[in-house]
Amino acid sequence: MAPEGAPALVLAVPGTPSVATRQLAEETLSIARSELPGLDARIGYLDGEDTEGTEFPTLTALLTAIAAERAARAEFARAAGQEVAPSEGPAAVVVPLLAGPDGALLRRIKQALMDSSAAVELADVLGPHPLLAEGLHVRLSEAGLARADRARLFTVATAADGIILGTVGGEEAVQAAGITGMLLAARLAVPVIAAALDQEGSVAAVADQLRGSGSLNLALAPYLIGPEAAEGLLDTACKEADCATAEPLGAYPALGKLAVAQYAAALGIPQPAQGAPVR
Repeated sequence: MAPEGAPALVLAVPGTPSVATRQLAEETLSIARSELPGLDARIGYLDGEDTEGTEFPTLTALLTAIAAERAARAEFARAAGQEVAPSEGPAAVVVPLLAGPDGALLRRIKQALMDSSAAVELADVLGPHPLLAEGLHVRLSEAGLARADRARLFTVATAADGIILGTVGGEEAVQAAGITGMLLAARLAVPVIAAALDQEGSVAAVADQLRGSGSLNLALAPYLIGPEAAEGLLDTACKEADCATAEPLGAYPALGKLAVAQYAAALGIPQPAQGAPVR
């Protein structure tokens, strides 16, 4: 149960508002609320218009509104003759909807926090984490590119024998994805190598490396939630590597659990183990 007066969990969603990204974020927060009942969980976008009362607020506008709500509650209490202690701690904890570090997007999130002038804590991104490796495995199996369970004695004709783990955010993101990639490789018993979808030649180089080591049937596993990737990026990567792709993680249920875990870690709230995070 969320402590009384606990700060809001604000999910920072890359890009501009859309029905698809709103649904993805709402599904993620629905899981988060079930993990921590009583949680005040909201959605703020990195891009969009700062129109008052909009259904799709920007991160800056939402944080400004949350700070104003806190001030209004304190003023109401004072008017009612109640003793009001000075506000301590953040009004919100911002959790980036990112599977791994993306320097450019994280800088923009930090700028949005500064622009809001609100007392806000910034949590870590969601990965690397074993639950994300599980999600990647599920997406690959849904696409017929991996066995759903290594323990089952059957084969999948289209199962890949080499996985390109595609991420965005440059070299730091590739290194972080590589940690989740090792966990995925252990699940699949095939080589997994991370590549930068947004760096020219990275995917092709990894495809050549995998084929050079004996992998003939490659697959792309997008280490992405979805909104952080530019349109057409996966199609381009598949053409470069000449391989099939799974879907991004999307609203995989573990994302909501990880969002709560990062929120709780930022506030020092004990949480049940979700599988040890990997750093």
